[in-house]
Amino acid sequence: MRLTRQDWAKLQYPLLGLGLAVICMALLIWYAEQHKTITQSTLQEQEARLNQARQRYLSSGQERETIVQYLPAYQRLIRDGFVGEERRIEWVDSLRSIHQENKLFGIQYTIGAQEAYKPAYLMNPGPFLLQRSVMKLELAMLHEGDLLVLVDGLNARKSTPFIVRQCEILQRPGASFDKFIPNMQANCELDWLTVREPKVTGALQP
Repeated sequence: MRLTRQDWAKLQYPLLGLGLAVICMALLIWYAEQHKTITQSTLQEQEARLNQARQRYLSSGQERETIVQYLPAYQRLIRDGFVGEERRIEWVDSLRSIHQENKLFGIQYTIGAQEAYKPAYLMNPGPFLLQRSVMKLELAMLHEGDLLVLVDGLNARKSTPFIVRQCEILQRPGASFDKFIPNMQANCELDWLTVREPKVTGALQP
């Protein structure tokens, strides 16, 4: 059946309406797909943020438990002088006290500048800085036991940790068996160790 010009004239508006309907339908489908994509992306972002919040919450709980567990030991290290600033006056006072209590012969000492300390063994101090100050000692002794008395006395005071790095024991000139005259001399180097707390570079975020 052939459509005449009059038939086409009659179908013009219905066909135009159909075309517009198809275009609108296509736009609606496109908009729905775009909205679905945006919604899915937003949902994924929200889920990621929720997971991060959960992880932070769990981490904060674990960190809190760690702090509660190790805080007393950490505070004890601070009291003992291992964490924080050097306590050189206490070191010297300990030497003087041990010298007087045990009636040792003369002690001479010098303390070098504080410097970073890297032990020979593997160690991971994290953000903390391990440092040392080298003390050189010259101890006049009646016998080798005087050196042990000095070292044991320092250990007994539970002061800042130290390491006896090296000691050289020499016979003094004109040595005798007189108990009032030193026969030997010990030249030692001690590493006094301290840990410097990390610096806070910024304010804590809520």
